[in-house]
Amino acid sequence: MKVGSHRLLGFAFANADLLLEIAPAGQIAFAIGAGEALSGSADIQLIGRQWRDFIQPIDQPMVEALLEGLDPGCRGGPLLVRLADDGQGAAHAAAFSAFRLPENEGAISCALARASAEGLESSGGLLDRTSFEALASALMETAKSTGEELELAMVQLAGFSAAREQASGSDRTRLDERLSGVLRAQAHGGQAATELGDDRFALIRNRGEAAEALVRRIASLLDAGLEARVAASANVIPLRGEADPRRALRALRYSLDAFLREGGEGAAAVSLSDALSKAMQRTLSEVGALGESIRQRDFRLVFQPVVRLKDGALHHHETLVRFGAEESPFPRIRMAEEMDLIEPLDLAILEQAVARLAKDPGLKLAVNVSGRTILSSDYIAAASRLIQTHAGVRGRLMFELTESAAIEDLAHADRHLQALRAEGCEVCLDDFGAGAASLAYLQQLGIDVVKIDGRYIRDLQAGGREATFVKHLVKLCGELGIQTLAEMVETQAAEEAVRRAGVDLAQGWRYGAASEIPRQPAQIKGRSGMRPALVR
Repeated sequence: MKVGSHRLLGFAFANADLLLEIAPAGQIAFAIGAGEALSGSADIQLIGRQWRDFIQPIDQPMVEALLEGLDPGCRGGPLLVRLADDGQGAAHAAAFSAFRLPENEGAISCALARASAEGLESSGGLLDRTSFEALASALMETAKSTGEELELAMVQLAGFSAAREQASGSDRTRLDERLSGVLRAQAHGGQAATELGDDRFALIRNRGEAAEALVRRIASLLDAGLEARVAASANVIPLRGEADPRRALRALRYSLDAFLREGGEGAAAVSLSDALSKAMQRTLSEVGALGESIRQRDFRLVFQPVVRLKDGALHHHETLVRFGAEESPFPRIRMAEEMDLIEPLDLAILEQAVARLAKDPGLKLAVNVSGRTILSSDYIAAASRLIQTHAGVRGRLMFELTESAAIEDLAHADRHLQALRAEGCEVCLDDFGAGAASLAYLQQLGIDVVKIDGRYIRDLQAGGREATFVKHLVKLCGELGIQTLAEMVETQAAEEAVRRAGVDLAQGWRYGAASEIPRQPAQIKGRSGMRPALVR
């Protein structure tokens, strides 16, 4: 078989098992290599057949977008594609690359190299956010050792959702397939792409091509399938290989979430890429500062009283953390949870709280422990050592389990909680009725106190659903031998409402704000309009 010089040039980039040339009409004009091993047909038998015959339908929109989006002189891929059954019941996967030579009359040179199908999504669409982040982490880990340069592209397709809503059922399905194919064709391996919401998408790709070229290609490919044009934009953030991949990924996720939530406030003069890059840099800087604050114990503790409703006497103080002059610790705590700093923070707070208890035999404190931290055997071991070293704190230390994220293994968490209870400590479940906490927590966790989320307390006075929920919860906890605690009790009317509901304990500005010195509860009667307490 005589091979033209333009074909040799087209295949020069390839290290492949099968080389194909695809004519503008989609048929294979030339084939050489392991055609039978990959497709079940000899090379000569492939010529004249359509390329779609050898790619499973699930990946055809992606390959179509790759081929259509190739400018003369440009290379695309490699994309991981699933090949059609070879006729003997075996399906294969291949890394698919393509190159369009300007002098090749519109034909595209393609190379297929055997690959493993392991890890390929069965849907053929965009990854969900969790799968995308897992793949991103793996790619960044690999790039750290190989030196491969990656970047994250944020793509906005303003108007796509509106166009999709106007389409009929079958056309809508076609548009979805087209969209996922177009984005996957630009992503690393044809997999690393996800939807963020509000016509925004993210994909990881190899560095090199300008964002403007990516925008033009995506817009052109989508406009071919839409009656109304979409306004496409894209910007990129380098994914630096020198950072710890897991930490970098979490920082990236945290930055993107903040950017999508807050927008580009104060950044009108810069591009989206600049804003995202600055958000990434700011996050990494703040994470480093937070880690140093935890190591140096550069924070302060404040204490808010919790009272017994039956007589107004002090029951204990909740220990809260403050950083610098910040009034609310929520941004730092959320960052600590996202960036794997919450366990060292929880432990640092516990150490200082135990030291405070050791100095004041009349004090009883509750310390917060994250739902992530409670799953750590290292934390439980460290907490047990502290209690055993300061035996006098037994009976005066409570762990308040916060659950900003659902606890993945309740049985494992309960084993750790019971280990703390065995050391003479009580356990409180924070913010019941909000977030992830549910009746399953009451069923599977052995606890002593349930803190009812403040939104129910605010609305309790009006009766209705909230009052019914609180009364039934109090009754259920009573039958289980669990005390109830109402947070955000601000007024006399709120206090009277929770007392009527049978709640045991109360906390809020009615009894005093958090202070650096644990104080007795304020004796307040008939005052209202007090702002809610800042509690974690």
